[in-house]
Amino acid sequence: MPLIQSSSRAPVTINSEACIADKGCTVCVDVCPLDLLVIDMANGTAVMKYDECWYCLPCELDCPTDAVSVEIPYLLK
Repeated sequence: MPLIQSSSRAPVTINSEACIADKGCTVCVDVCPLDLLVIDMANGTAVMKYDECWYCLPCELDCPTDAVSVEIPYLLK
């Protein structure tokens, strides 16, 4: 799987101000069927580690603070 080189190119982005991973939340990591999201302990937020997203949306829908955003490509909408 290709590693994410830049967060601006990732289909899943995390609003670091809204993310509460530093308080123990791991909902987005737990619901991702492909295990693409991880908690970055250095900054206390979730991040997308691999760019293999299926755009299935449970990470975005289940986030308690609406910190997760999935950018669905135009051709898939």
